[in-house]
Amino acid sequence: MELPQMPELMDLSLLLGLLALMATAAVAWGWLRAEKTCSPSAGQKANGLPLDKSLRSKKQKQHQRIRKEKPQQHNFTHRLLAAALKSHSGNISCMDFSSNGKYLATCADDRTVRIWSTKDFLQREHRSMRANVELDHATLVRFSPDCRAFIVWLANGDTLRVFKMTKREDGGYTFTATPEDFPKKHKAPIINIGIADTGKFIMTASSDTTILIWNLKGRVLSTVNTNQMNNAHAAVSPCSRFVASCGFTPDVKVWEVCFGKKGDFQEVVRAFELKGHSAAVHFFAFSNDSRRMASVSKDGTWKLWDTDVEYKKQQDPYLLRTGCFEEASTMPCRLALSPDAQVLALASGSSIHLYNTRRGEKEEFFERVHGECITDLSFDITGRLLASCGDRAVRLFHNTPGHRAVVEEMQGLLKRASNESTRQRLQQQLTQAQEALRSLGALKK
Repeated sequence: MELPQMPELMDLSLLLGLLALMATAAVAWGWLRAEKTCSPSAGQKANGLPLDKSLRSKKQKQHQRIRKEKPQQHNFTHRLLAAALKSHSGNISCMDFSSNGKYLATCADDRTVRIWSTKDFLQREHRSMRANVELDHATLVRFSPDCRAFIVWLANGDTLRVFKMTKREDGGYTFTATPEDFPKKHKAPIINIGIADTGKFIMTASSDTTILIWNLKGRVLSTVNTNQMNNAHAAVSPCSRFVASCGFTPDVKVWEVCFGKKGDFQEVVRAFELKGHSAAVHFFAFSNDSRRMASVSKDGTWKLWDTDVEYKKQQDPYLLRTGCFEEASTMPCRLALSPDAQVLALASGSSIHLYNTRRGEKEEFFERVHGECITDLSFDITGRLLASCGDRAVRLFHNTPGHRAVVEEMQGLLKRASNESTRQRLQQQLTQAQEALRSLGALKK
């Protein structure tokens, strides 16, 4: 066997050695790059911080920016939209007009209550004052009769808290919560609260069958069992005599809250019922003088009632009008009755329907008013504006059906008026209503 030649062996050894050297250099270069990228020396910093800390801080800032970005505000336009109040950063759950007509209170899940000046509603700027709800947020808000305080229902605390309003020298207000909240008494979620205009009692109602009547110091005066399987809505009448509720049963039950001549609480007794619906009642409302009530039911109808009756003599309320509202058969609805009971507003989902109660006809429709379902609906004390909330804004609408109702009523009264001073007064009201409709482009020819 012949051995390979010496020069050939040397060439082969040199080639193998060169290949090994190149491989070693490549591996070493890769380690060096990885070390520079992933494990910088102690002296290497970014923005004054070690690189790994800098990367973490950048990621944290990015997450913070994402959290702080507000959801896009729902846009809505309509020829009858009077104003939009947009200072809240959370969804608004409730609102209440003060009895003197000067303020609107709104509460939201941003832990604030806002007090708005109603005289600014038709201006470009809408001023509001903020009251903070410490360590909680309010789901319901109601003004006191003297407009110097308001009460809220606390979402986490499950109780009432009272805020007193004190006017400052600069014209603004400070808001101070009373030292102690009301004691916890309800066992189910709260659906509504209310204060009697006489200031004699506060009402709270829960979703089971319980209504509590409190004095202003937080003592329970009476417990009412509605016997309706569940409560869907409850309210105090504007005249402060009644408390009413609706729910699973097809009627609205009304109780009288009785006080003695010296102002001492006596009892809560059944007054009357609104009977006529064939299914559960979603919602009801009183007119400003408590002589009319309106209700909307799962049977797909709304009804207007004359409640100015001698109920102590067993006289039942009179049914004045029945209208069709099919949306009520498929989803819960809210209802608002204008102070003069001439206009009925119904909210289903995020839309609003306005009806003339004299004829039962729908006159206006506002679609997708809010980005969420409407949570509250109310006329101001003049009846000229309708307010709704359902996202982070309150939207105010001109009540054109109300102006038309005034025109119809004044025209009818003028035909029968014989006194000249009466005719002048009626003509003035007629002219004002017609001018309001003309300015809104809603005057029918």
